[in-house]
Amino acid sequence: MAAAAVAAAAAASATSSFPSAHRERTRTRSARPSLVSLHSGALLRVLRDGLRTNLGPGFDFLGCAVADASLSLGDTVTATLDPTLPPSTVSIACPHLAARLSKDSLHNCAGAVDALFGSRLERDDLILASLESEKAVSGFHVDNITPTILGGFVLVRSYEPFHMVPLASPPGLCLHLVLLTPDFEAPTSKMRAALPKEVGVQQHVRNLSQAAALVAGVLQGGAGLIGSAMSLDGIVEPNRAPLIPGMVAVKAAVLQARGCTISGAGSTAVAVIDGEEKRDEVGGMMVGAFWSTGKLKATAIVVQLDRHGARVMATTALG
Repeated sequence: MAAAAVAAAAAASATSSFPSAHRERTRTRSARPSLVSLHSGALLRVLRDGLRTNLGPGFDFLGCAVADASLSLGDTVTATLDPTLPPSTVSIACPHLAARLSKDSLHNCAGAVDALFGSRLERDDLILASLESEKAVSGFHVDNITPTILGGFVLVRSYEPFHMVPLASPPGLCLHLVLLTPDFEAPTSKMRAALPKEVGVQQHVRNLSQAAALVAGVLQGGAGLIGSAMSLDGIVEPNRAPLIPGMVAVKAAVLQARGCTISGAGSTAVAVIDGEEKRDEVGGMMVGAFWSTGKLKATAIVVQLDRHGARVMATTALG
């Protein structure tokens, strides 16, 4: 859990590099929680976001937010507005995180800043602010940011102008996934360097058809179609999987699953299953395949689609 002391200037300046003319609105303003009186200039909010994953042929333009039943996964941030600190100053209380995270307010905690001041930004503006932060770490990857904030499945249609399309899956869609994380780090920069610079026409058409099928599966509520389509990426996964010891064997081992692919750049593998009753069987096979062929220990968890995204869990006025 991280505690961040932040200033009002950060929220406004984080979005300043995106002209308003370059934003296509796709969502109406969401209901805002009441701003608690800052009678002492301090406010405590607990902000939580879930995990997110992009799936197979949806590389860089389609992602979804996932969470376990207890909401114990993801990140929880405790943020305090501290009037004793200079403007735009960020302080991180957790020593482990303080050594790894930027204290520059433009590159850290854009979402926490908005929550501290009453969630005043529209969500697409919040996404653009968060994108500025992520750019400093690993480049523009809106397919990560958008599901984290909005929840559910989100398609990124374009960056210039910025246009995202939340995909409304039927309420009856109960998507169960096994996430398998091996003891192996797959740096995004290395995984991107492995991608081909040119793609043949047939490969391109095949991947487009699977991406379209993936979107259709989301809109129709077809877990089987989602799993099948995400497994048939013929461009990104074939070049990344060999860099993760055991990943090829993991995919081959889970024939009982509806589909399996690499989650994002890796090294996590994700498999769609029929229900929680399959989790031990499928998860066990995936763990075993990582160990037997890649000599990697791995942990399996079962998650579901998170339709809510980042949320304020609690608010406390201090003073």
